[in-house]
Amino acid sequence: MAARDDTERHGWKWLLSAPALLVLLVAASGPLMIVAVYSFLSPGNIGGVTWDFSTEGWFKVFFSRDIFEPENVSWNWANLTVFGRTVWLSVQTTLICAFLGFPTAWFIATRTPEKRALWLFLITIPFWTNLLIRTFAIQELIRGTGMINTVLMALGIIDEPLQLLYSNFAILLGMAYVFLPLMVLPLYAAMDKLDFRLVEAGYDLYASRARVLWHVILPLVKPGFVAGSILVFIPSIGAYVTPRVLGGGRTMMLGNLIALQFGQGRNWPLGAALSMLLLIVVMAALVFYLRAVNSEEGKRRG
Repeated sequence: MAARDDTERHGWKWLLSAPALLVLLVAASGPLMIVAVYSFLSPGNIGGVTWDFSTEGWFKVFFSRDIFEPENVSWNWANLTVFGRTVWLSVQTTLICAFLGFPTAWFIATRTPEKRALWLFLITIPFWTNLLIRTFAIQELIRGTGMINTVLMALGIIDEPLQLLYSNFAILLGMAYVFLPLMVLPLYAAMDKLDFRLVEAGYDLYASRARVLWHVILPLVKPGFVAGSILVFIPSIGAYVTPRVLGGGRTMMLGNLIALQFGQGRNWPLGAALSMLLLIVVMAALVFYLRAVNSEEGKRRG
């Protein structure tokens, strides 16, 4: 009788979760399956796809054919350059956010509880502003007649405006500004649980500040670094608005290339294959995160 009651209770739980599971299946898994199928079809004449199986979309991600002699195959350096630039800028963004986020999170974690709430409130304010507006704000700072060039010219440091806009630097600056709070908050959460008596014990044992930082603080807040790195890297590698506005079409990232194939390029299978490649990179990052977390939990239990 008790087993029957447990079965009925679990059945009700599944029934209650059915709407959410249906939404996930239709709204998340469904579009991914469509994109995966499109990547193995042939492109239509004016966009769309034709239902003929083809691996040409995946082939063109990495290779290109000569227009006049299709049998001549070479590396598609245009796509590979965009992919390499995307990964490199995403890694740089993650490193910059970690470098700036650690002291920021440490500063907040060492304040009094009342002041912590204020600083956390200030950190989360950018989330209240639209991403496009924040990106245009960076554009106004670094454009030829922006504040940075105006100040530098007024001080006599430069004679003519620096070309900061429409470059890798502009995209890197914009993404670091946009995603920095995503690094600060996980680091703060890890530092908030930090037992500062361990830090004091390190000083009592005559360890220098550098040794305490390297051997005590950093290992204890490592989960915050890992979580923050994933939260920054994943949206960075799929960024579209920031590279589009600050790159100006000259510096393209993978998200812009995918949009180009579905739009002006009218090569949906290639766009779908690039989208799946992006998904594979994101999944690899998530697997790395899960392994790092499991390894950390294993060390703590051991």
